[in-house]
Amino acid sequence: MIFRVRGPFRVLGLISHKRAGEGFQALRASALNYCVNQVRRYDYKNYLCLLQLPRSGGLRDAAFALRAFNVETATAKDTARDPSLATLRLAWWKDSIDKLFSRAAATPEHPVLSMLDHVNRERRLSKHWFSRIIDARVADAELSAPPRDVGEIERYAESTASALLYLTLEAAGVRSTKADHAASHTGKAAGISLLLEATAHHSAKRVCYIPVEVAVKHGVSQEDLYRGVRGDEGVARAVFEVASVAHAHLEKARALAKDVPREASPVMLPAVATDEFLATLMRSGFDPFDPRLRRGVCGVSPLWMLLKLKWHSLRGSY
Repeated sequence: MIFRVRGPFRVLGLISHKRAGEGFQALRASALNYCVNQVRRYDYKNYLCLLQLPRSGGLRDAAFALRAFNVETATAKDTARDPSLATLRLAWWKDSIDKLFSRAAATPEHPVLSMLDHVNRERRLSKHWFSRIIDARVADAELSAPPRDVGEIERYAESTASALLYLTLEAAGVRSTKADHAASHTGKAAGISLLLEATAHHSAKRVCYIPVEVAVKHGVSQEDLYRGVRGDEGVARAVFEVASVAHAHLEKARALAKDVPREASPVMLPAVATDEFLATLMRSGFDPFDPRLRRGVCGVSPLWMLLKLKWHSLRGSY
């Protein structure tokens, strides 16, 4: 026997359902707003890049959620008083991602996790890339010495910046070996450039990402970098060598552009920001302590960067 709900009870049910839907939308909007603000505050150049992604279809929202996850894990080391606290914070993120994908336990309440849960339900992301990013951040937090060689910072960039681009391609529905290959090189170029861009910040904390092998080759000590003296020729030569590796990856990424699906091109726009930073670094004589590197966005005005990104976006290039 089927009982039909009639009269005021049916109306009340419809109102309750509508209010629940409105409440869900409000929570999602709040979570998205948090993600956007985190990216705008801590990763402004990529904030400008993400504004070029299509609003329709939810790709831009998904990309902001992924970038916000990257911000949360990337800042764990900087905001912690000691490495053990950073490791604990990253362990919380790893456990939370495990719960998000297993659905066996409730995902902890956090706006970034809320957005990632929504994105994953819609787009089926790979847990592997999230784990790889977190594992790389943990290894970095526990690092007590500079990287040994260039290969070490390439692997770090691949495990963080490239992995994030792989996830963004998945969110865009792009399944392409060529696109993945371009994302690998774009991420390596962007990741290595970011380490160079943050040299002054790291040096103030007595942290160094110039590989030991490169520093020794050019007669540079860790103390030379920690002092942050401008105009040191040895430091400039060491930075030039590392920057050349980033530039080589950028060139490889762009050489693949003709074979990359057009819908994947906007995901590669961080290549434009990387190119602009490397150009500013070259104008500074490869001095990582030159204040020009910290002006605007990658050494140029935010408006110029935005226009350049828009131009590439319209052309389907990067």
